[in-house]
Amino acid sequence: MIIDVHTHTPSHYKTVDQEAEEYDTKMRPDRPIKMTNSVNEYLQDMAPVNVAIVFGIARHPSKNDALEHLNFVDDVNDSTAKVVSLGSGKLIGFMSVHPDSDAVLDEVYRCKSDLNLRGIKLGPNYQNFDPLGINAKSLYTYAEKNNIPIIFHQGTAPMANSPIRYSYPIYMDEIALLFPNLKIVMAHMGHPWHEDCIAVIRKHQNVYADISGQFYRPWSAYNGFRLAHEWNVMHKLLFASDWPVTTPAETISFLNGLPSYCRKYNLPVIPFSEINAIMNRNSLELLEIEL
Repeated sequence: MIIDVHTHTPSHYKTVDQEAEEYDTKMRPDRPIKMTNSVNEYLQDMAPVNVAIVFGIARHPSKNDALEHLNFVDDVNDSTAKVVSLGSGKLIGFMSVHPDSDAVLDEVYRCKSDLNLRGIKLGPNYQNFDPLGINAKSLYTYAEKNNIPIIFHQGTAPMANSPIRYSYPIYMDEIALLFPNLKIVMAHMGHPWHEDCIAVIRKHQNVYADISGQFYRPWSAYNGFRLAHEWNVMHKLLFASDWPVTTPAETISFLNGLPSYCRKYNLPVIPFSEINAIMNRNSLELLEIEL
């Protein structure tokens, strides 16, 4: 069973007119990314996986964040819940909240009890909040107490007003020390700081990393996986695509092609058994999420 733990809520329910399409040219070096997608396009791209976790991103209460380029983040949690309802049981929704918002814990309760959203997605750099701030810690306390996993964006971002320090992997070490029973997923293997991400997931039993958004920088991706192998943490890596930035099919193709990549460039091999295990890992069980 292939589980994609990192996909983003489609921007539109129905097909977007060509003149309304929007593209991002900064995130991938190889091609523009279509950012305006319908639910049907999303579901078609999810065909290779059995289950997908889907989420949006909540804005800063004063809109002082790095998300102003997105025009489809209002009512983010209700939108995610609606997409899940259209997924024929294949989708699991996560909520997104901002720790500095009024009544943030009420929103978490509403999302969990009324919308059946099962986890939280946070992007401290995108949302512009200190991941070790008082309000953030209050959110983590609630999540830990109620067994709600959190996926954190980790690593760099192309937006000039996105504070990189807020997505540096070492922050996760401090959070994991304070909240040892909180299930944490570090997105993107913390790229480009793979070594720091690996140090954290190796140290903390409750912390994992997802592999989303790696393959289109193949040398960086190879080094990340090779380091994970050398540090014996391949079992802490979760399959993920980062749709719509990438697709599950592209990610699977890259993973299957890693052995030939190693041979082509005469690189130390990463055992395919460990690569294959990532694609077939039961991430839901690790995060204590029931399907």
